[in-house]
Amino acid sequence: MFLLGFPAAAFATNCFVVAPAEGEECLIIDPGVGVIDRLGEVLRAHRLRPAAVLLTHGHLDHTFSVTPVCGAHQVAAHIHHDDAYRLENPVDQLGEELRAMLVAQFGSALAWKEPDDVVTFADSANLHLGGLDVHVRHAPGHTEGSVIFSVEDIPSALPADSGLTRTVFAGDVLFAGGIGRTDLPGGDDAAMTRSLRDVILTEADDSIVFPGHGPATTIARERATNPYLQHLR
Repeated sequence: MFLLGFPAAAFATNCFVVAPAEGEECLIIDPGVGVIDRLGEVLRAHRLRPAAVLLTHGHLDHTFSVTPVCGAHQVAAHIHHDDAYRLENPVDQLGEELRAMLVAQFGSALAWKEPDDVVTFADSANLHLGGLDVHVRHAPGHTEGSVIFSVEDIPSALPADSGLTRTVFAGDVLFAGGIGRTDLPGGDDAAMTRSLRDVILTEADDSIVFPGHGPATTIARERATNPYLQHLR
C-alpha cells in the first residue's frame, strides 16, 4: 500500500495520501491548512488520481482545504454524520482569538464554502473507495463525530519484518503518548474515555497508527506506554 503523509502549514495537522499503489486512485485524509501545493506535487510525482476525501472529524485544521480539493478533482468529502454540520461553516465555530489569528494569516482565503458533495457515514461503515477497503469506527470525545479509519494493509515503505499487519488513521483521538483534547466545543471527557477503552484498546497490537498530529506509533506501544490508557487497561 502506498502512503505518504505531510504536515499542513498550520497546527502541524497531518494530511495523508493513501492508495493501493503508485499510479492508481487514492484517498486524501484530512486536507488541512495550506496543503494544496504540496498535495498537487505528491499526486503528480506518484501519478495518483483522487477518488475521495476522508475526514477524521470536522475541525477546521483538518478540513480547511477540503472544498478546493474536492472541487478540483470532482470527488466527495466523507465524514461521520455527527460532524457533518461542521462543514457548513467551521470558521464560525472557532473562538474569537483563533479566528483573528487565522484571518491575519490568511485574510480572504479564510472565507468558507461547503463542499458540493458531502457523504456521511455511521459507526462500523465499510467504505470501498479508491481500490481500498476502509473500516470506520466512531470514537467521539474530541468531537461528536470523531472516527478512526483502518485498512487491512500496511505501507510498502515499512520493512517486511516489522510485525505490523494493519494501518489505523486515528485523527485526534490518539497521539503518540497522548490523546485529543476534550475542552473544545463538542468535546466530552466521558465520551473520550469510552472511545479509548472500547475503540482504541480493542484495536490489534500489530496496527501502525498515523495520528492527526505528530509521529506515527503503534497500538502495542500506546497500550504499554501511553499514560492516558494505563488506567483503562
